[in-house]
Amino acid sequence: MDTVLLQGIVGSTAYGLNHAGSDVDRLGVYAAPAVAFHGIELPIDRAATRVTTDPDSTLHEARKYCVLALSGNPTAMELMWLPDDLYEVRTPLGDALIGIRSSFLCAPRVRDAYLGYAAQQLTRLVNKDTGAADRAKVAKHARHLARLAHQGRDLYATGTLTVRLADPRWYRDFGERVAADPEQARALLVEAEAFFGATRSPLPEHPDQVTVERWLLDVRAALPA
Repeated sequence: MDTVLLQGIVGSTAYGLNHAGSDVDRLGVYAAPAVAFHGIELPIDRAATRVTTDPDSTLHEARKYCVLALSGNPTAMELMWLPDDLYEVRTPLGDALIGIRSSFLCAPRVRDAYLGYAAQQLTRLVNKDTGAADRAKVAKHARHLARLAHQGRDLYATGTLTVRLADPRWYRDFGERVAADPEQARALLVEAEAFFGATRSPLPEHPDQVTVERWLLDVRAALPA
């Protein structure tokens, strides 16, 4: 039987960008039983991420989650930095994961991941048309571009990820401005690139993979076969 180790509410609700019609997104980490890793073929490799709807939930198996977080994946990373009120499942092993969250960080991967994901949002918004529905999508992509740029900058400069935005209204207004003038989004991304290039980060050059692997081995040892 699978064991959920840590789960919380992420996405727009966590950022403070949700509205009355927003979906509530959940992200979590689970551990598969040891038997899932036996045999020539490993079925866990084909089902390491489980996605459900109604409610919207994504659960990564512990190893898959570690690989994503070590790569600097912003969506995976935020699970370990949520405000306490957004966690729905916390176990001792989940708390231990939160306790080593800085071990996943390194300056090059934070820079590349956050800039890369922000650039994806720019590509999506500039490829939209100008109809009302597309303008709403442009505004959404612009909000997430700005969020990724600002959260990435803060994480790179301080070593701390702040998930809940201090001024959600600014991001909503920015989205509306970009819907009218997409070049404002490009300018923000250029500014973020310049910031990363000019800032000395306290983060190491490489993540502490030894500590991460020790946690993963503790997960395997603690759970029943």
